[in-house]
Amino acid sequence: MRVFTFVIAALFVATSSFLVNENGSGGAYIVYMGASPPTADHAQILSSLLTRKGKSVIATYSKGFSGFAARLTAEEAEGMARLEGVVSVFPDPLLRLHTTRSWDFLKYQTDLKIDSVSSAAAGDGAIVGILDTGIWPESESFSDKEMGPIPSRWKGECMEGQNFTTSNCNRKLIGARYYEGDDGDGGDNSPRPSSGTPRDESGHGTHVASTVAGTAVSGASYYGLAVGSAAGGSPRSRIAMYRVCTAGGGCLGSAILKAFDDAVGDGVDVLSLSLGGSPGNPEFDSDPIAIGSFHAVEKGIVVVCSAGNSGPYPSSVVNVAPWILTVAATTIDRDFEAKILIGGSKIIKGGGINFSNLNKTSVYPLTDGISAKSNSSFSDDDAGNCLPGSLDPAKVKGKVVLCTNEDKEYLAQEKFNSIKTKGAIGMIVVDNDLRQVASKFGVSPISSVSLADGAQIQSYIKSATNPVATILPTEVITNYKPAPVVGYFSSRGPTYGIQNLIKPDIAAPGVSILAAWPSRDKGESLPGKDPPLFDILSGTSMACPHVSGLAANVKSLHPTWTESAIRSAIMTTAIQTNNLHAPITTENGSIATPYDIGAGEISVTGPLQPGLVYETEPMDYLMFLCNIGYSTAMIKKIASSLPSNFSCSGSVKADAISNMNYPSIAVSSLTTGAVKTVTRTVTNVGDEDQTYSCVVEAPASLDVEVVPNTLTFTKNVNKLSFQVKFKVTANSKEDVFGSITWSNEKYKVRSPFVVSNRDQV
Repeated sequence: MRVFTFVIAALFVATSSFLVNENGSGGAYIVYMGASPPTADHAQILSSLLTRKGKSVIATYSKGFSGFAARLTAEEAEGMARLEGVVSVFPDPLLRLHTTRSWDFLKYQTDLKIDSVSSAAAGDGAIVGILDTGIWPESESFSDKEMGPIPSRWKGECMEGQNFTTSNCNRKLIGARYYEGDDGDGGDNSPRPSSGTPRDESGHGTHVASTVAGTAVSGASYYGLAVGSAAGGSPRSRIAMYRVCTAGGGCLGSAILKAFDDAVGDGVDVLSLSLGGSPGNPEFDSDPIAIGSFHAVEKGIVVVCSAGNSGPYPSSVVNVAPWILTVAATTIDRDFEAKILIGGSKIIKGGGINFSNLNKTSVYPLTDGISAKSNSSFSDDDAGNCLPGSLDPAKVKGKVVLCTNEDKEYLAQEKFNSIKTKGAIGMIVVDNDLRQVASKFGVSPISSVSLADGAQIQSYIKSATNPVATILPTEVITNYKPAPVVGYFSSRGPTYGIQNLIKPDIAAPGVSILAAWPSRDKGESLPGKDPPLFDILSGTSMACPHVSGLAANVKSLHPTWTESAIRSAIMTTAIQTNNLHAPITTENGSIATPYDIGAGEISVTGPLQPGLVYETEPMDYLMFLCNIGYSTAMIKKIASSLPSNFSCSGSVKADAISNMNYPSIAVSSLTTGAVKTVTRTVTNVGDEDQTYSCVVEAPASLDVEVVPNTLTFTKNVNKLSFQVKFKVTANSKEDVFGSITWSNEKYKVRSPFVVSNRDQV
């Protein structure tokens, strides 16, 4: 093809400065060439790089899209970016991880009854590809008992590596790959992490994989806590692990792209990525996840990604491309309580996981950090936060110490270790965030409390003549209320730099999730105990695989559905209420909005029979790129097939993004009195001869009209369009939220909306 012919000519004739550094010194770059199929000329380019000394070519991409990763000088990269057929050239980025009861809780939360469908049997035959830190194949969660033959369409492989052979794969774990780095040159040419094996050395990938599709394991627990049967959301699905991250948590963009490329060729149905970049303006032509997922979605693969752990700050959500299903994190109805006994009788319900040997029959003097301040130069704030060195040994010896946690420079465990050397018995740490998310403190007598409970304890210290307290070992409380609550860390919308698109899309359990863990001789072991076979982790990393497992179930039941139909089914059947039958709230008690939870908390059965779906076509995604500023020429390089007359209008039309056929609606820059009309099309995937009526929930400051407000589907009519007209009647400084719901006696199909009188940042 002319693309690669031109590159060859440019490399060897037109630009004498290109590829002249025989040692290949320089940084690693990704050369993304869109959907252009690889040719012999492509191989010639790579051959020229391979003649250099050292490892210049890092990875090649040819199954789902074209390109390569290689070591180039800055000048070479700049020159290559100017060549025809090259979409983008960018430094190889290092992305980060977003790190049994949860599935039961979701089932309890689901009110909808499904006709003749067993969600437990769903997932049979689906293949879920997971891009993560690898997998611990010996875990019982990856047993292939009662699994049938591997689907014949599977084209992947089980790569051998350090302490990993083909025998580690089975009918559950059907594929495993890893991606090599290199040693660099010790200078500016920095070393690139290398794994050398699909085996998981950190635990993250094992935890995620078992949450997606782990086989049921009875008697699972974390050292006796959270006892129960642990199973993934889609236990009949197959797992293909693509190790793109190192034990230290770094995930190279070149490896991520190679994994996407391999997964397309291998034949996966769903891809799950609990990792991503940092919040900021998205660049879809240089983001490996956005690039790889676009081409995966082109091939019909559902791509599910975590929203990030940069919450609760606005505009912190990542993985925001509309072709990605983006997942926020919430709590479940299980609490890890480390009770505090003050004054000999009053109980404060603290949190965290500790296995200390303290008990309620023995109490100890209670003090706070400021009262125990040393005579050194430390401030009251330092002492109140119990910073190492700030407390007087004589004032903490034999006592339980109350510490604030406003200073995050040191972990709670580090603070306790410091005062323990001074003779302290235990520590109460005041921190709303730590109270919500159960931190593990080993055998240390540490309990976290909310600010309100911390104030109550502080008041007791000041009023009592001889204040006393003890901290009890952790116990598990189930049916905890309210739940779900948005995890404080879960990244929030609105989408930075993109108007008229709501992200995240959906929420799922991601706080204190129990799942499989590598049984190795290090890491999370308690003193004198064997390594745990299951561990408790929190993050949007843990929420993402819940949605991936659900997507696998839907795909298995409806193998012909498009990826966007599956996303729509998951979003439009989401739950908006908690186990108190009240609206889901955030960590501070406010009602959660679509910026916090997207369409709501996943339902495990609703998506199996959603009634109607919003199908977002590949052309919608391409027009989205047009409307955020990408040129016709660049889009023609990216897309695998386009009409010959395809063209962007030549001007950015952010307003037009509102008309993308998405399951949620966002409208910006709508001033008082102005009207904005948005169009949507729904496809009937339920019973024939169905009539739906529309119910609108909107704030008083907004008039919303749906035209028509009734949709009738027949045997011959399974697609219908409607318009939603928004009119602001009273100015609001804040964005306003609502929903439209199409319903009949059997189905409810809900879409959230947000309207803003400003440009979304």
